[in-house]
Amino acid sequence: MTQGSAKSQHGLEQLRRKIRQFVDDRDWEQFHSPKNLAMALSVEAAELVEIFQWMTEDESLNLDETAKSHAAEEIGDVLVYLIRISDRLGIDPVTAAEAKMVQNCKKYPAHLAHGNSKKYTEYDN
Repeated sequence: MTQGSAKSQHGLEQLRRKIRQFVDDRDWEQFHSPKNLAMALSVEAAELVEIFQWMTEDESLNLDETAKSHAAEEIGDVLVYLIRISDRLGIDPVTAAEAKMVQNCKKYPAHLAHGNSKKYTEYDN
């Protein structure tokens, strides 16, 4: 693990503890089944998508301060729910993401994926 990765892991663990305490203080554990958390995560991701719904590509790259602030709130919500569901399932999200990147490198080798948006099943090997 690199120093940056270790620092990020430490920050993620601190955030996980804060979220867990927030939930415990409100006795919400009873409502936080993986099913409910996955649905809430989906709703928050949809709220993030909604910000960009009718924007052009250029507009989405150049958000005004109001839209950027709104996007930050929704990104925060998505991250909170993602951390919460990973906590309930006992999955380390950083380890899961690192493993997924290994898979992605195999599915999308740079020499085939460079500059195109094809799905890996569409590559001519």
